[in-house]
Amino acid sequence: MHPEILRELTAQHGRDLREQAYRAHRARTVVQALRAMRRGTRVAEANEFAVPAIPDYVDGSFRTTGDQAAGNGPGNGPGNGQSQVPAARHAA
Repeated sequence: MHPEILRELTAQHGRDLREQAYRAHRARTVVQALRAMRRGTRVAEANEFAVPAIPDYVDGSFRTTGDQAAGNGPGNGPGNGQSQVPAARHAA
């Protein structure tokens, strides 16, 4: 058999297998969603993304509401522009 024909047959077979796998995945997703609806739960949707909390300081701690209310946020500290966060929190 000519190499070009053989190459085209192989490519067509690969496309057919990918399409079959895609359809099987889509069918599993539909079945899973229907099962979740019957049970009253939701399947996690692809467009839902939970953004993790990003710490305010290097040591992984977060700024408290008391720090913000007292005006001790970054740039609002005593004269030198530093916040009044203990030095141990800034050490990495």
